[in-house]
Amino acid sequence: MRYLILLILATVLVCGGCADNSSSSDGGTDTDTDTDTDSDTDSDTDSDTDTDTDSDTDTDTGPDCTQGEYSGDFVINTQSDVATLAGYTSISGDLEIICEECTDLSELICLTSVGGGLDIRDNAALTTLDGLGFLTSVGGDLKIYNNDALANLDELSALTSLGGHLWIEDNWFLTNLDGLSGITGSVGWGLGIYNNPALTNLDGLSGITSVGWNLGIYNNPALTNLNGLSGITSVGWELHIRNNNALTNVDGLSALTTLGGDLKIYWNAVLPDCKACDLLDQLTSVPTGILVQGNLDDTCTPVPGNCPGYDAGVDGGP
Repeated sequence: MRYLILLILATVLVCGGCADNSSSSDGGTDTDTDTDTDSDTDSDTDSDTDTDTDSDTDTDTGPDCTQGEYSGDFVINTQSDVATLAGYTSISGDLEIICEECTDLSELICLTSVGGGLDIRDNAALTTLDGLGFLTSVGGDLKIYNNDALANLDELSALTSLGGHLWIEDNWFLTNLDGLSGITGSVGWGLGIYNNPALTNLDGLSGITSVGWNLGIYNNPALTNLNGLSGITSVGWELHIRNNNALTNVDGLSALTTLGGDLKIYWNAVLPDCKACDLLDQLTSVPTGILVQGNLDDTCTPVPGNCPGYDAGVDGGP
């Protein structure tokens, strides 16, 4: 009997904590489980998916203009030649752009000066001069001719210094010269505007004050006035205006007082001879030769005595 009582007491002592320990069994829900918040699936903000702004999608910082000066002359004949000059800021010699296939000059964006002349000709597909927008000086001549699709010269608006002569010829869709308005002072050798069928005005040349040798304006059938030449006071040798069939007056030359050589104004269909002869009254000296003929003569007949229709010493040919 005594052993039975001891057995019952032992059982009570052993099972007295069964209820407390049941939650620690293999199937329990002990709160001290492996779901600790410091688990491998944490959402630390320093993860691989952060949005660091120093990523591969940085914004463009502009062209790399670190090539410096190109030494010598350079001729652009193909679109790949344009890429060869990318990054150069100047050219010591002449730059010729003679490229029938070229449609884009934008890789010349770093170019600010050409030591020699700039020749832009025979470019059948160029519609703009995009890429020359930072060009400020040309040491020699600027020649722009025979560019069949070129509509304007707006990309040359930063150009302020021209050392040689300015020649604009055979540009069939060119309507104005506004992009040349930054050129001021003297044009070293000559100024020639020839055979531009769509050109209506010369307003972009208003900053020019003198021409070193010849001033020629001819075969521009849409040109109605010369107002863009209002700043010119002297021409070193010849003034030659011919075959501009919409030109009604030469009032734009009202500041001209010095002409070192010949005056030739002929074959301008609606320009009265008397308007042409008015230039003689403002000159400080008589021209070496005078040719005024083949213009509109029905409003000024006879030609004034100081303005003969033909001087034997002057070539009367076209």
